[in-house]
Amino acid sequence: MCPGASKSWRWLWTMPPPPDVPALPAERAPRETIGLSPGRAQAYFDLAALLAPHERSGEVIPLLDTLLARRPATFWALSLKAELLANERRLPDALAVHERLLAYVPRAAIPLMNYAHALKAVGRVGDAVAAYRASLRLAPANGFAWWGLANLRTIPLDAADVTAMTEALPAVTDGLSRIQLHFALGRALGDIGRYERSFRHYEEANRLRGALVAYDAEGADAFVRETESHLTASFFETRRPVGMNGTGAIFIVGMPRSGSTLVEQILASHPMVEGMGELFALPNALRHILGTDMAEADLPRRIAALTDGERARIGALYLDMVGRRRETDRPCFTDKMPSNWRLAGLIPLILPGARILDVRRQALACCCSCFMTYFNRETAMPTNLRDLGRRYRAYVRTMDHFHRALPGRIDDLRYEDLVDDPEGTTRRLLARLDLPFAPACLSFHDNPRPVHTPSAQQVRTPIGRDGLTFWRNYEPWLHPLKDELGKLCQPTAIAGE
Repeated sequence: MCPGASKSWRWLWTMPPPPDVPALPAERAPRETIGLSPGRAQAYFDLAALLAPHERSGEVIPLLDTLLARRPATFWALSLKAELLANERRLPDALAVHERLLAYVPRAAIPLMNYAHALKAVGRVGDAVAAYRASLRLAPANGFAWWGLANLRTIPLDAADVTAMTEALPAVTDGLSRIQLHFALGRALGDIGRYERSFRHYEEANRLRGALVAYDAEGADAFVRETESHLTASFFETRRPVGMNGTGAIFIVGMPRSGSTLVEQILASHPMVEGMGELFALPNALRHILGTDMAEADLPRRIAALTDGERARIGALYLDMVGRRRETDRPCFTDKMPSNWRLAGLIPLILPGARILDVRRQALACCCSCFMTYFNRETAMPTNLRDLGRRYRAYVRTMDHFHRALPGRIDDLRYEDLVDDPEGTTRRLLARLDLPFAPACLSFHDNPRPVHTPSAQQVRTPIGRDGLTFWRNYEPWLHPLKDELGKLCQPTAIAGE
């Protein structure tokens, strides 16, 4: 999200609408140039740059293949193709393109870093570490590579890494790279037990990010009040199901760092469930009907005012978008977009057969982990402890409201229960989702599926208890968060229990 955008509801998506849009006026010139001069790389670049931001990779990838058949060493085309393939979750294909590019430029820092990102997503941790290290030897001040390495999480950094990053920091002028370098230093210092210095780097990283990414805490609070006002129990009682049932869709919602990736990994290990990762299909489908020029607080009122026809169109469009990304014929699929908690009241209106799973983690642990995680510029996350506590309260208040207004429609799961009793909690979860027990769900860490979230490597190991108490290392500096959370600092509770 760009600075100044916080009063809109752009938090809902980072991807444009589906490719059922008319041709862009600017397409004509580069297409004509390609027709006249099929080997002219600049025309391919111009056309690819026009189409790629509009989720038209189905056109861009063949376009790049045409150019690469004529000019195999076109580095930008190889890099863009790898990125598009990764965005489509085609990681084996993306890795092959990365390797093809590195065959031409084996000592290029950025291609090595991008290759490492892809290796991390498929769980090739050792290879990812080697690629990050190779990239950093060439560009030791690259904060993106340092954070990529630190964000492996299961691979600790050491004092030598702290020294290297500290020496590199003065040379970093790019704002985002500097932010990520501070996050990486926070991680590395925590790994060696220097918690106060670690916290100060996390604090500085968030301060710098706050100057680039606006977050509207007042707008978020207004959204909650409007949700409670418009999307009431009586409102839902008067709305009949319309359109497609949506049976098989499992929406996993909650705060970031709540354990939602772990829950999805468990479900995606079931032979009847396809794990789809973080999808933007729901907000994009809604945007397709409502448009974008709207204050965030107006969204609940607009959802409440949707006609039967509009609701049916949103549901059908959502299933169509997801269907384009499906790779299996498994009857169920997960949509693990945490921020969809704000749209939990929309889901029963458009897909009455869909399931909603609210994953919660103890507030201090969850918020502390969010504070220590780099979120990209398109993610509207708070950058100070007070606003983090305020956001957690808004999430809890909203979901508790939906638990009351939609009795029986939202399932819940505590991260702590999963840690304390993995098998029992997994069995109960599957039963609530009407899925038979599958032993593979208990060995989720052996599932080779690509994972694209910061928890990618954590879900490739058995469940541990570190996530329950790690925040205590930083407790002396968490007073603003504690003050804001108040009674939510106590063990996780969910309305209606």
